[in-house]
Amino acid sequence: MSFIRGVPLSRSSEPHAGLPKPPQQTGWTAVPVQSQGAALQGAPVEAPVPEPVSVSPRPGAHSSGLGRFNAWPRDLAEAALLECCGSHRWAQRLAAHRPYPDLDTLLAASDEAGYDLAPSDLAEALAAESAPCLHHDAPRAAHLALRAAHAAYESRFGHAFVICLDGMRPSQHVDQVLAAIRTRLAHEPDEERSLTAEEMRRLARGRIIELVTEAGTAPGPFPPVAYEHL
Repeated sequence: MSFIRGVPLSRSSEPHAGLPKPPQQTGWTAVPVQSQGAALQGAPVEAPVPEPVSVSPRPGAHSSGLGRFNAWPRDLAEAALLECCGSHRWAQRLAAHRPYPDLDTLLAASDEAGYDLAPSDLAEALAAESAPCLHHDAPRAAHLALRAAHAAYESRFGHAFVICLDGMRPSQHVDQVLAAIRTRLAHEPDEERSLTAEEMRRLARGRIIELVTEAGTAPGPFPPVAYEHL
């Protein structure tokens, strides 16, 4: 989302006919802007202690959704997994190893496949991410600050900025992203590549959880992703 659920864009503006309702990219959406003051002015932002955000799926949603996911045709499963991580090798590997007995096993397989991504696979996954924008009625200064921060990051590292914000309150998202970009701009390329790969693994886990929870619901394309001005 390059940055926030996180994660990115409508990942694609093309509708995915026949796909289940895709996961709402974990860690990347619904970002209010009321707490941006210090971050937008470039002042140091102290990282707040993450406050757990509890999301309780419907009873049995994981188990029933996992069963549906296990039963999908392989091409459908791969297409849905590509919405969780844009690496074809990663998606093909997870789809091929079905059925999974439980969600923990699927998440472990996701992590393992993520650790095994070659640089070209990670580059492919990052190419599927892009920075969402703020809601149209957010302050102009907020639009400009986020746009400039993302542009600076992409100019230095050649790919979109990604960060998983699970556990952070939406009111903290914008400040956290701006602070993280400022910090990570000082990284060496190898250091940033390693951190980016870890953030992609975390994003993929959150998206898989939502994919399995929502498996079998009505198909539809990803809605456009934007920070929400609350």
